[in-house]
Amino acid sequence: MKVAILDDYQGIASGMADWDSLPDGTEVEFFRDHLADEDALAERLRDFDVVMGMRERTPFPGSLLVRLPNLKHLITTGGGNASFDIPAATEMGIVVSGAPGFGEGPTELTWGLIIGVARQIHLEDQRTREGSWGTTVGVGLKGKTIGLLGLGHIGSLVARVANAFEMNVTAWSQNLTPERAAECSATLVGKDALFRDSDFVSVHLRLSDRTRGLVGARELALMKPTAYFINISRGPIVDEEALIDVLERGAIAGAGLDVMDVEPLPTGHPFLGLPNTLITPHLGYVTEESYEAFYSGVVEDIRAFAAGEPIRVINSEVLESPQLRGPLNR
Repeated sequence: MKVAILDDYQGIASGMADWDSLPDGTEVEFFRDHLADEDALAERLRDFDVVMGMRERTPFPGSLLVRLPNLKHLITTGGGNASFDIPAATEMGIVVSGAPGFGEGPTELTWGLIIGVARQIHLEDQRTREGSWGTTVGVGLKGKTIGLLGLGHIGSLVARVANAFEMNVTAWSQNLTPERAAECSATLVGKDALFRDSDFVSVHLRLSDRTRGLVGARELALMKPTAYFINISRGPIVDEEALIDVLERGAIAGAGLDVMDVEPLPTGHPFLGLPNTLITPHLGYVTEESYEAFYSGVVEDIRAFAAGEPIRVINSEVLESPQLRGPLNR
């Protein structure tokens, strides 16, 4: 059995789990580089039986899956993956499994970005190293309004911290009710009001057909020139060109961004040249604790699949399919 572990950016996956506990004869290969070209990716993966994708770093559309005839088991870290074509995998008889994470990394990073932009930490760090001492004046959080797009698990925890900072917490999403908002010590407001009145707008929605492009030029135009935009969810929720435009014009004070339309961010991208952006490379879930949980879960998934008893199966209907690939079909 050949196993591919993709997008091991930091080169640490081999030490994060007990890969030696996999069945005898299992070959595990770790790839640090990211391949965006589908032809190159199909060539790399054509001989592998099992492939693990770290969150949504590498998409697996049906057009790629059909070019991987040996693939029997596709694993994503987390409980689901919007960039995996699950129906196509099911039709081809490929089992798709998830792996559990650990901790509240995205919540913590949200506040790192908020405090970072509010106090201009990234600029002051750079300028201090260059010989300048004290060049900006930050803003405090107490009494400011934070508008949360989404009040699910992460959004509710962000709200809890905001209340500890004595901020005014407002929230909006398509299905949010006043009762749910009140449970999180937040106030439900209209979408336009959230953008218009907030000092910080923070996105905590899942990417779906309903949320793709939800934040566009119209919404960003409503924001105060002193307001900051934070996104640790998914890049395509926001119209990237519209966000670049308001940042370049100084129509908003700045942005803290952990996610982009294309990742890794291409060389020369406008975000990289904007001093009013604080950019992190999709670090929300990237902690030692989360990685250990993810990779250990992947090992468990592979062992269970090899034994003919797959676990954490996202497309459970595939287990009854006559097209099923792998040990269960032998």
